[in-house]
Amino acid sequence: MLGIKQEALAYELGEEWNQKKISLLEQKEEVETPLLQQISQVLHIPVEAFRNFDEEQAVNVISNTFNDNAAVINNNPTFHPIDQLMKLHDEKIALYERMLKEKDDMMGRLERLIGGK
Repeated sequence: MLGIKQEALAYELGEEWNQKKISLLEQKEEVETPLLQQISQVLHIPVEAFRNFDEEQAVNVISNTFNDNAAVINNNPTFHPIDQLMKLHDEKIALYERMLKEKDDMMGRLERLIGGK
């Protein structure tokens, strides 16, 4: 559900864990509290979320959120693409000007070093 592979979870849980052991754990009806707490820390999910998880409710929320017949398209974006392009252009110009100033500063230091010898 979170897109985490069994191997990755096994790695995070420690050396005594492997993909097969995680697979067997997923099939259990009841998981011991200490192990559940360890898994909750690794996944950054509260223990209560595991205990109160209802698969039927989750499927219902997902099916009510997305419509299979239509893709989710935002026809009214909150930004104007040309404005974003101009912003990027202005940032590029500002970066270029900073680089030129830094180059001039470095050239000045180099001339002072050469002139001092």
